[in-house]
Amino acid sequence: MNLASALRLLALSAAWGGSFLLLRMGASALGPAVLIEGRLLFAALFLSLMAVLLSKAFQFAGNWRHFALLGLANTALPFLLLGYSAQTLNASMMSVLNAAAPIFGAIIGACWDRQAPPKTTVLGLLLGTLGVAIVVGLDPITLDGQMLVAVAASLTAAFSYGFASNYTRRSTKLPAFTNAHGSMWAAALMVLPLALLFPSPTAIDSKLLLLMLILGVVCTGIAYLLYFRLVEEVGATSALTVTYLVPLFGVLWGHLVLDEPLSSNILLGGVVVLLGTSLVTGTFAQVIHKLQR
Repeated sequence: MNLASALRLLALSAAWGGSFLLLRMGASALGPAVLIEGRLLFAALFLSLMAVLLSKAFQFAGNWRHFALLGLANTALPFLLLGYSAQTLNASMMSVLNAAAPIFGAIIGACWDRQAPPKTTVLGLLLGTLGVAIVVGLDPITLDGQMLVAVAASLTAAFSYGFASNYTRRSTKLPAFTNAHGSMWAAALMVLPLALLFPSPTAIDSKLLLLMLILGVVCTGIAYLLYFRLVEEVGATSALTVTYLVPLFGVLWGHLVLDEPLSSNILLGGVVVLLGTSLVTGTFAQVIHKLQR
């Protein structure tokens, strides 16, 4: 990976890590439905602008079922669930829980292919589960019902990402930009009725509008372009290393901007989750192999 690709990887990690901070800042003020609809709409408009500038075909007419399913599993559902969680959980905890997505992807892939996972994958799954338990906290006194529901929502979002990644690999072979563009518009149309049914509890001022704009354009639209560029430059496996950096930026932004405490359970649990994820995705074995060469 050259310097330019490494800088893109850091920028992508910072943008996706920052999305948890912005969700935390906007969820209570706007409500999950309005916040996510704003994010999706700004992202979709940005990707449409880029499609025009890059002369990318839309291809919606013949692929609307595919875009609808991908938009639901990869965008609308997980975004809404994370928006709901952001009303209760801090940005640090959400970002670490979201790192379980590759673990869920491995479980779904093994079930989909009806093939038993390798021993290292099983070990990674166990470590990931342990890491989540550490992040959430093992003291039942500190866990009320609202927090447990929020944690379940965050983990369900990670599960949805895991399903979407497996579905995308086995579905219609469309270009990555086309998948992102079509599914983003599909997701925006799906969430729109919820935004109308559950309007913002407060007036949308210029600061909240700017928050949605940044969340949609920077943390979603530009982030998609950075990710697809990385996949083209270094391959999907190397691009997935963003999974390990996003929680670090999520914790960093939460601490610097919202003064969220760097609690020991989040730090320790985050390390265990990332170790488990590295075993599941095979990254740990690749690192050991390179060190032995």
